[in-house]
Amino acid sequence: MSGRMREGHQGTGPGAITPDGCAVEVYRRLGVGREPDVIEAAVPTGASLLELGCGAGRVTGPLVERGFAVTAVDESAEMIDAVRERVPGAQTVRSPIESLRLDRRFDVVMLASFLVHTAEHDTRQSFLEACRRHVRDDGHVLIQREGERWHQEVPREREDPGGCTVRIVSADPVGDGVNSVVAEYLFPDLRWTQTFRSRPLSKEEFERYLGEAGLEVDAYLTDDGTWVRARPMSR
Repeated sequence: MSGRMREGHQGTGPGAITPDGCAVEVYRRLGVGREPDVIEAAVPTGASLLELGCGAGRVTGPLVERGFAVTAVDESAEMIDAVRERVPGAQTVRSPIESLRLDRRFDVVMLASFLVHTAEHDTRQSFLEACRRHVRDDGHVLIQREGERWHQEVPREREDPGGCTVRIVSADPVGDGVNSVVAEYLFPDLRWTQTFRSRPLSKEEFERYLGEAGLEVDAYLTDDGTWVRARPMSR
């Protein structure tokens, strides 16, 4: 295990499991999708970029290769070790996002992996406030949201470029607008599961919570609305 497990979260399978139920080895193995392309098209070339919740560096590596100066943050020691091994060109910081306070601000802050959908209101707002705290007044915040009907269209699965079948098995209500989601990762040789809590957010709720953290939507970057570019409201 990597730290104390969060309420409602758990993971199964070999190797270290992070406090939100992620298996470190899964994230070492998963491939890279369209994220680097979306990010590169949305922000200036060579920008300084703070990646919050970097995991094992799946997206960190391609961003460094494309010329971004990346500082990668994760609370898991095992995830940070994985980033250091695979992306020597990235700076790394081990810290919870909520309590992160670096002595600099960045051109771009990124909050991917659907972290904005965390079940606890206070935690979500702390994440967004960390984004605002670390972005330059003329910079941008990139946020990844869940797709529309993401919690209703279950079970479903997709094939990951890393040779894994990613299956969302169920998304069951547990109260206060939160669902308990079960995901399964099937590789030819091994299987992992993750159970985590997620709060669906309408577009209106999402934009309101951004505003409470001092951010506003600049653009929806993808047709499905899952990637958003925000900016500080003080601009």
